[in-house]
Amino acid sequence: MRSAPARRVPAVLSLFLFAFGLLTGLARADLVWSAQTGWRVEGGALSGLAGAEGSKALDQMNKARTAEEEGSGRSAIRTYQAIAKKYPNSIYAPEALYRSARIRLARKEYNKSFEDFQQVLARYPNTRRFNEITGEQYRIASALLDGARGRMLFGLLPGFKQREKSIEYFETILVNAPYSDYAPLSLMNVARGHQKLGNTENAIDALDRMINTYSQTLLAPDAYLKLAQTHASLVDGPYYDQGSTKEAITYFTDFMLLFPSDTGVANAEKGLDGMKTMLAESKMRMADFYFYKRSNFKAARVFYNEAITAYPESKIAQRAKARLAEVEAKAANQPAPAAPGEAQPAKKKRFFFF
Repeated sequence: MRSAPARRVPAVLSLFLFAFGLLTGLARADLVWSAQTGWRVEGGALSGLAGAEGSKALDQMNKARTAEEEGSGRSAIRTYQAIAKKYPNSIYAPEALYRSARIRLARKEYNKSFEDFQQVLARYPNTRRFNEITGEQYRIASALLDGARGRMLFGLLPGFKQREKSIEYFETILVNAPYSDYAPLSLMNVARGHQKLGNTENAIDALDRMINTYSQTLLAPDAYLKLAQTHASLVDGPYYDQGSTKEAITYFTDFMLLFPSDTGVANAEKGLDGMKTMLAESKMRMADFYFYKRSNFKAARVFYNEAITAYPESKIAQRAKARLAEVEAKAANQPAPAAPGEAQPAKKKRFFFF
């Protein structure tokens, strides 16, 4: 009685293997174009469609490619888009979106081209063109960042610059391919884009993400140096808060320690000198205020010493040491404070005349 199920197992297994073979055949299938034969499926048994539907889809693909070859870009795009929408699970859909993206790119329809490429990656992540499409998206984003204008409006007016859009596209590439060679490049361009737009804090954030996520890439030294320089650009002068000055000093120092043979070391040394000078000068201004305006010798000593510590080898440190000597001399000439319980000297009366 048990022999019948046992005999059915090979049959079920054979059916499963047949279905698996069909699916893997579809996965391996590739769509190839030639001017003589048109589109044909190679390397696999299936196209995802059968019978009349398959023939209709193939006819539409050939119609679109013919229009493309004849220079009728708009007609080809419409047909390719219709194929992608009507046959999303076929082998024709990713190719149709890819061809549409290429035509739109040639027509300088940068946004629509990027979106078509993105649809291929989002809907068909196993596409053999993944690296190629990522590269095309990177080139579109780079062109927009550098000021490329889209297709002329009404055939007369130049398209608009879209640097904000380029930043969005670089961020999309980071999500699509976080471990590709384009990822660190995209982050550097995100920072560059924000700097062009005056968004300094966002530029700092992008550079910080760069050195934390891709610290082993060849772009890491450049990121450290740009991060230091960007922080330095936020410094307003010795009378203002020195938080950005300290951050710049940290990154200039890190850069010189981590990349001592880099060609940017001379720039880092110059930047570090400027920031340490700024910090020391800020301490001097505070010390001078307490010394000359408030006769607060204790506070003056603290800030003059901080000026020396901030940049010991500088001329500012020499000035601070000279001022400390003045502080000590004036402090020595001050009357000693009265002992507890001892009467304070009477204050002179002041008369006001109106």
